[in-house]
Amino acid sequence: MILDTVKDAFSVVQDTIDKQSAKVGVEEISTVSSVSGGTAEVSRLDNVQMEELLMFPNDVMGLAFTLAENSVGVVFLNNPDSIKAGDRVHRTGRVVDVPVGERLLGRVIDPLGNPLDDAGRIVTVNRRKIEREAYPIMARAPVAVPLQTGIKAIDSFTPIGRGQRELILGDRQTGKTALAIDAIINQKNTGVICIYCAIAQRGTAIARVVDNLKKYDVMKNTIVVAASGDETAGMQYIAPYAATAIGEYFMEKGKDVLVVYDDLTAHARAYRELSLLLRRPPGREAFPGDIFYIHSRLLERSTRLKPEFGGGSLTALPIVETEAQNMSAYIPTNIISITDGQIYLSSPMFQKGILPAIDTGRSVSRVGGDAQLPAYSALVGPLKLAFSQFEELESFAKFRSHLDAETERQLKRGRAIRAVMQQKQFAPVPVVEQIAILFATTEGLLDNVADDSREKAYRVIASLMKTKHKDMSDAILRREKLSPERKKTLADDIRAALINEHIVTAKQV
Repeated sequence: MILDTVKDAFSVVQDTIDKQSAKVGVEEISTVSSVSGGTAEVSRLDNVQMEELLMFPNDVMGLAFTLAENSVGVVFLNNPDSIKAGDRVHRTGRVVDVPVGERLLGRVIDPLGNPLDDAGRIVTVNRRKIEREAYPIMARAPVAVPLQTGIKAIDSFTPIGRGQRELILGDRQTGKTALAIDAIINQKNTGVICIYCAIAQRGTAIARVVDNLKKYDVMKNTIVVAASGDETAGMQYIAPYAATAIGEYFMEKGKDVLVVYDDLTAHARAYRELSLLLRRPPGREAFPGDIFYIHSRLLERSTRLKPEFGGGSLTALPIVETEAQNMSAYIPTNIISITDGQIYLSSPMFQKGILPAIDTGRSVSRVGGDAQLPAYSALVGPLKLAFSQFEELESFAKFRSHLDAETERQLKRGRAIRAVMQQKQFAPVPVVEQIAILFATTEGLLDNVADDSREKAYRVIASLMKTKHKDMSDAILRREKLSPERKKTLADDIRAALINEHIVTAKQV
């Protein structure tokens, strides 16, 4: 009886232990050896993987950035002011990821997915690693669908296709961000999802961009990923990768995505800062040797997928800042070689008030022409030829007092083309209206329009395409070419409309 009582007692004790005991696990912990700027050196963590998240006291997060034999170089992702030598470091076993999904639309977030606006918590089911391999060649489709920016100088001379990588570069304060924002605004009713990635910018500049996106009602299909200049260099470094991961989610769902990286010069500087602090060997301009690789692996993720892989696209508009118009500097030349073309903004043109200040001679789109609408492509050849002739003649004409009739005609045509290419900010032009206006220009119908009447002339032509020539507009969007008969009809109607509105006289057209 005593034995049974003892057995029962032991049974009760064992049941209690089983119920109360927690699962025993092994956790790899180390200590901080030193802290320098936004980095730290941690004594050996034998099993840590590259770019793994590490946890420090006070919820400070770090990224395993350099793996050495007896130490790990860590980049902090949030404020490390409280971290000191001797603090404990815990492995998390996961690499940096970011929430993805439709609930991010209309939100402003940091590269880790934390909200920066006042719209509450972001609850998403899916998360993605910010770093992943680009799609293989066999999963990619050719660039064949245009991405209209609404900017005449771009859509005509340097067209962009969905899935393309088109660089925007120029000196400071030449309108690079303005071009990108106008391109986003033009996607308002197109179904294209836009992601604006701000890297090391002032908080006021980011707020201004968000306000403009809200003002023009495009924030509903836009996500802003921001790592301001106040953030750590680590957050600035991961920002474009996080933005790309979010874009890839939509791309794989069959959506078209436009990502603006503003800008990759600041991203390169953040990477240089981290590399120097972690004592990586510097190369040209003190940048580490793998600076080309970090941008190539980022931009190579932009593509257009075949239908069996989702059929979506990710178009990249990286922005790079030059110094003293030097396109041959290290970072510009690197990214020019990675991308499918570049849009160069000229400081002299900007200073003269020619906006957007796009230098058509230095700008190029290597694959966008294949995606351009056929009606547009037919105009571009004569337009480029006439404008290049004008640029050559203009400089020589200054030294001659008397010019022959043909030279005068070419100069008038060139000035008309230059005037047409100028455009106010936040005023993107639909592609059909662009084609009609440029057609009128190539036909010489705008050669004698006074400068103060040009905007009125453009409005008259736009109205004509919306009303009398609605069927022609639909045909253009269906990728049909304009027949000679349609061209003649359109030219006659534009001529009549300009005369009726007293913009030009019958003799002038």
